[in-house]
Amino acid sequence: MPWKKTLVATAVTAAVLVPEAVQAQANCGNRDSVVDKLSGKYGESFSGGGLQNADHLFEVWLSEEKGTWTILMTRADGTSCIMAAGTNWRDGLKIPAGIPG
Repeated sequence: MPWKKTLVATAVTAAVLVPEAVQAQANCGNRDSVVDKLSGKYGESFSGGGLQNADHLFEVWLSEEKGTWTILMTRADGTSCIMAAGTNWRDGLKIPAGIPG
């Protein structure tokens, strides 16, 4: 029966997409709370950023001491989402130690 294949495909798709949606929600919150966590827990501070459009502000937060970085997107409603984060930040304006200038 063709409807059974469609039902199975829909269930598999939902099983894959729902965890991604839940994870995406977990990376968002009130801007003040997100910024407090970046500065308090990770020692990161605002490094720079700009408007993507009238509804989205992108910021880079980083800790030179720990080498961590976070790209934060804030919507007009005050909700901030962590878009990417990582380690081993390198400032593009400085020549890293050990590389001849």
